[in-house]
Amino acid sequence: MTESISHTQLQQWLPQVCLIALQAGRGISQMYREHCAHQGLAVERKGDGTPVTQADRDADELIYRALQAMTPEIPLVTEESVAQFAFAERQDWHTYWLVDPLDGTKEFIEATGEYSVNIALIINHQPVLGVVFGPEVGKLYFALRGEAAYGLTIAVQQLDLEHLSMPSLLAQAQPIHSAKMQPNQLTKVAVSRHHGGRTQHFMSQLGACETIKMGSALKACLVAEGAAHVYPRFGPTSLWDTAASQVIVEMAGGAMLNAAKHPLEYVQTPSLLNPSFMVVCQSDYAWPPIPEVL
Repeated sequence: MTESISHTQLQQWLPQVCLIALQAGRGISQMYREHCAHQGLAVERKGDGTPVTQADRDADELIYRALQAMTPEIPLVTEESVAQFAFAERQDWHTYWLVDPLDGTKEFIEATGEYSVNIALIINHQPVLGVVFGPEVGKLYFALRGEAAYGLTIAVQQLDLEHLSMPSLLAQAQPIHSAKMQPNQLTKVAVSRHHGGRTQHFMSQLGACETIKMGSALKACLVAEGAAHVYPRFGPTSLWDTAASQVIVEMAGGAMLNAAKHPLEYVQTPSLLNPSFMVVCQSDYAWPPIPEVL
């Protein structure tokens, strides 16, 4: 079945995936608010040194179970469960869910609120469905390949998710569009709060620019909705960090490009790492070059 998923099937799945993202986001948000109220947050370190919290694990379990129940025939790669599947097993997966249950754990820990829930469906190395939800910024973004990208302002803590009509909610969403560069225009650059020297060098080649600080996949969504023109990324990222936002960006008219100016692809590898990339509002603009390797 996974080799013949119709667009109609994707349209039927999209509201369910949005609901799953909202459910996970609400649980994370509850823990975030407890964290901000100084009720304590246990932070552990994974083998690669990155932080992980109970919020990551709870959201991962919720999303994993929900997607398995919805599409039991489609495997999943999630940040917190990928270790269960050896590369020898997943290297032949052509269709799979790719999930970051809590993108921006550092932002969660530092209480900036700039974290997101990212869920994407990959078919033949390409994201075809993407949902990004930022609970604290109150924005839900979603897109299907071949359709428009949408954004919706939403206060998840005020929703009755158990009795919510997702089609009615999503009908309130507005199409989003990336901006177009104009001559002598101030370039708006989305950056992480902890960006380094290579990002500074990239910005120095843009001329007059303004930085917009944001965390997680929400930076790419700023480009998708026209609030930023470019988001350069030179630090390490994993496939689950970019897949959902990539289809949103592309359907909004932008692009997520590697050093060769080609769209990122989602090929199973042992590391599941992306190359350096930039998210741009338009692919035919003369953007500064980016390095081929991290």
